Amino acid sequence: MNTRKVVIIGSGPAGYTAAIYAARADLHPLVFEGIQPGGQLTITTEVENYPGFPEGILGPELMDNMRTQAQRFGAEILSETVSQVDFSRRPFYIKGDSTEIYAEAVIIATGASAKLMNIPSEQKLMGYGVSACATCDGFFFRDRKVLVVGGGDSAIEEASFLTKFASAVRIIHRRNELRASKIMRDRAFNNPKISFIWDCVVEEILGEKGTGVKAVRYKNVKTGEITEEPFDGVFLGIGHTPNTAVFRGQLKLDEGGYIVTTHGRSFTSVEGVFAAGDVHDSIYKQAVTAAGAGCRAALDAEKFLEGH
Repeated sequence: MNTRKVVIIGSGPAGYTAAIYAARADLHPLVFEGIQPGGQLTITTEVENYPGFPEGILGPELMDNMRTQAQRFGAEILSETVSQVDFSRRPFYIKGDSTEIYAEAVIIATGASAKLMNIPSEQKLMGYGVSACATCDGFFFRDRKVLVVGGGDSAIEEASFLTKFASAVRIIHRRNELRASKIMRDRAFNNPKISFIWDCVVEEILGEKGTGVKAVRYKNVKTGEITEEPFDGVFLGIGHTPNTAVFRGQLKLDEGGYIVTTHGRSFTSVEGVFAAGDVHDSIYKQAVTAAGAGCRAALDAEKFLEGH
């Protein structure tokens, strides 16, 4: 099998930026795009907070541009998902859908996936009034009424941020008390824009892509009562799951499943393996921070290879 200098597992802002920098360093990177080429931005419509686009840019278009830029500098991109790795010795072994290869250095940029409610309308309206990122999309809901799903710190953070824009924020939770930390609970209870729907779960989100979200149908888990209430947007605040299953037993992960990096850099617990973006960042989860992390990982990989 071939041995490459750098293999990048995952795409999105982190993976594609790492590919751009590695390719420009003449490292001839190979990128495994994964099951969702371009990452979460491909299910986002307008991106208005990425520097350099004063009029905004569509998420899929931004990812296509990054992909094309990486290829321009010589990055090779495979539309495959990595199913197996062996980081116990160098060169490292990586197995994709139909490709097996060795790498002197590996950059992991597999990202994290928002936890979903798994209802059909949620998928249909994602990016059209349904969002998993208040920081990304809250601006579009100025003076609108929105619903936040969840009861933990993630939901309260989303709801608190949305009060900067929305006229009213309702939080729906399947229990009659929040799971969030006390400081977060107090923050929500003391915010006049935030109100609660207790003991309920979302049954359906009503709306169309052309017109956006119009209402939400929810069910009381204790009484079975069904309620339909008008909303202009729905935000999922039930957390994210890092895409690290294939790396369990290979790298050190934290209790949330995120890859542990050291020294404020991209170094993982295995020398020569680097991480970038949401796969190790459980805090910021932004396209611009992911891109910066991809740059950092590529530079770290380049220096590592120079020394080995």
